[in-house]
Amino acid sequence: MNERAREILQFIRTFTRERGYPPTIREIGKSFGISSTNGVRYHLAILEREGRLSRRSRISRGTTTSADVIPILGRVAAGEPVLAEQNFEGNLEPSQIFGDPHGLFALRVRGDSMIEAGIFSGDYVIVRQQDRASSGDMVVALLDDEATVKYYRPREERVELVPANAKYAPIVVEPGAEFRILGIVRGVVRTVGS
Repeated sequence: MNERAREILQFIRTFTRERGYPPTIREIGKSFGISSTNGVRYHLAILEREGRLSRRSRISRGTTTSADVIPILGRVAAGEPVLAEQNFEGNLEPSQIFGDPHGLFALRVRGDSMIEAGIFSGDYVIVRQQDRASSGDMVVALLDDEATVKYYRPREERVELVPANAKYAPIVVEPGAEFRILGIVRGVVRTVGS
């Protein structure tokens, strides 16, 4: 993807987030000084080929990004009930929550070692790929050939991978063990019901 296509993708996301609907081809062209609609279509075709957006033909505002937004329609109480009002408050876009989607990946959680951190079996952790972490970061680490999600605690001569469940002891990684950090956990996604 070229730089102009990347800028157009960000423009579409921002425009959609702020207004609640995507821009037209002419609005994109005006914003980038592209006088020809075919010039805009060229960049949109690049984004479409890369799976970054989809377009519905014959619809003026038929462009949607692959990280489709979820509309925020109001608030709901988790304590005392309140009157539920549908009131459009914007859109929830994955990049708003997790940052730049490049380098992100998801893993499905198996087990209960992180339940005190609000991560349950069946959840998905969203991870930013990187090989370094600070003490206290929640990481996905590879130990031998098994991946695990734990808090990272480097000690003087070893590393501890600390669970968030009192019934489990930390995993102690001794020097020389096959260990590496795959990434930092940025969030959790959970679905409810079937």
